[in-house]
Amino acid sequence: MPSAIRLIETQADLDAGCAHLAAICPVWARVLPDLGPLPLRRSADGFAAMASAIVGQQISVAAAGAIWARLQAAGLTDEVAMRDASDEDLRAAGLSRPKQRYLRGIAGAGLDWAGLRALPDDRAVAALVALPGVGVWTAEIYLKFALGRADVFAAGDLALREAARIMYDLPARPGTAALRALAEPWQPWRAVAARGLWAYYRLAKGREGTT
Repeated sequence: MPSAIRLIETQADLDAGCAHLAAICPVWARVLPDLGPLPLRRSADGFAAMASAIVGQQISVAAAGAIWARLQAAGLTDEVAMRDASDEDLRAAGLSRPKQRYLRGIAGAGLDWAGLRALPDDRAVAALVALPGVGVWTAEIYLKFALGRADVFAAGDLALREAARIMYDLPARPGTAALRALAEPWQPWRAVAARGLWAYYRLAKGREGTT
């Protein structure tokens, strides 16, 4: 693993990221104590992690969890099973036609999932975005939670944008580019900042903002 790739693997890594955020920004210094320990939210990498991210696209956390549970119960969370599944099987699990197509395409793409671990963030994102149905948000979610990348942010996430608006008392919800600019000083711990913003969103809204 190249030394330039910083990972979040333990609570100590999250603590280091929080200390950095509190040291460079008075807003973070003020809100972090109210958020409690941030969740590690690590998962094993590979097809199942990407499939879970696809399932979670543009639907609620509760709906995504229900669909994913049905896929798990049906044994449809690995590449071979997904390639062999019938339309009826996938429809019964709750997958829309586009998501059925995406997951079959990803299952048949032959991606070297283990090889992604050694790629820098931008190249890993590019490899994932080449898959059907995978945009930048989905790729960055995969890097953040399945590969544990410490500086991946997913600025297109609606909950992150809304949390930043409230936390920084902005006049309007920032767009993706504006949020990326706001997050620049949070390097090299932007994935910790994302966890913090999601926790802040949950505190402010009373519901989860990500899967």
